[in-house]
Amino acid sequence: MKIISVVGARPNFMKIAPFIKAINQYNETLLSPAGGGARQKRAGVEHILVHTGQHYDDRMSKAFFEALNIPNADINLGVGSGSHAEQVGNTMMAFEKVLEKEKPDWVVVVGDVNATLACSVTAKKLNIKVCHIEAGLRSGDMTMPEEINRLVTDRLSDLLLIPDRISGENLKKEGVPDNKIAFVGNIMIDTLEANREKAEQLSIKEIISENTLSPSTFNPSTFKLFPFALLTMHRPSNVDRKEVLQTIIKFLSEEVTQDMHLIWPIHPRTQNRLKEFGLWEDLQKNEKVILLHPVGYHEMLKLNMEARIILTDSGGLQEESCVLGTPCLTLRWNTERPVTLREHGGASVLVGNNVERIRKEYRDTLKLTRHPQRPELWDGNTAGRCVEAIVGYEEKG
Repeated sequence: MKIISVVGARPNFMKIAPFIKAINQYNETLLSPAGGGARQKRAGVEHILVHTGQHYDDRMSKAFFEALNIPNADINLGVGSGSHAEQVGNTMMAFEKVLEKEKPDWVVVVGDVNATLACSVTAKKLNIKVCHIEAGLRSGDMTMPEEINRLVTDRLSDLLLIPDRISGENLKKEGVPDNKIAFVGNIMIDTLEANREKAEQLSIKEIISENTLSPSTFNPSTFKLFPFALLTMHRPSNVDRKEVLQTIIKFLSEEVTQDMHLIWPIHPRTQNRLKEFGLWEDLQKNEKVILLHPVGYHEMLKLNMEARIILTDSGGLQEESCVLGTPCLTLRWNTERPVTLREHGGASVLVGNNVERIRKEYRDTLKLTRHPQRPELWDGNTAGRCVEAIVGYEEKG
């Protein structure tokens, strides 16, 4: 069986790393005398990794491959930046050539980025089976490009691997038959568990020193480490309008920093907007705001482990906060990951970009203690179940 899996952006890398490892382990058991049984009668899996190049600089891509021990991509499409239409169109044209040459049995896509949509459409037009890892997530917000990507990919996929029961119910409501759905758990947590020990050994001060964007205001010898708040923010709804971004920045720099330092690994999009709106220089001068370059996976995991509170519009960090127990304010009005919300036993609460709501939930959240929560099958073994689901689907014909 030949599988092509696709990565395009940083969240994909964290999901594909355990999948590749699980394929290798699967093939090893076929060769092992101890494997025995029905599994030895199966054919091995030939795997090809395609990187679309949607995240194309070293900090956003190459560093993640190295940190997570993902082998170099067999094929890099070099799509780069551009509008949604440009990225999708360029990816489809380049990926079609790959499929015509390699003729895989399966294309495996993960998450909800433009590469996920583009490669699933291209595969189905060539009558190649598609498997979507992390299927069934729904925010209900059709203004989000990711929601469009999720809906189209799930509609086309032959096999939908879901991270939680809520996702399965979403698919069933949309008319997806049970035999296309497999509940495997959250593959992101495989990566977390595999890297937890390495992350724990890192030093917060070293992370800051090596990645700081504010060397003139950061003094490692006087920096009071705990407590600190952690911030990530990149979605257009939060950063593309000056009146919204300015109000959030005012709250963070004037109120949160009265309680603790604010550590902010800043996305290039957000940095560009801060400069465009004239907010960057004052932010750099605030000694309680620690601005960082985008950091690696282990560094971000360490920051999340140690943060008193995290404010984020990242879905992946919502999931990690749930398992780590870090109290989380989700800077969105909706989420495709409701299992991470406090009402479902998780660690996060939706606050949108309304500062009055953010302020209230921030104050309430500071009263909470860490409460790690592990939803069903978020056990670090999801990738193996993904491989078995694909192989099993083939065997059932």
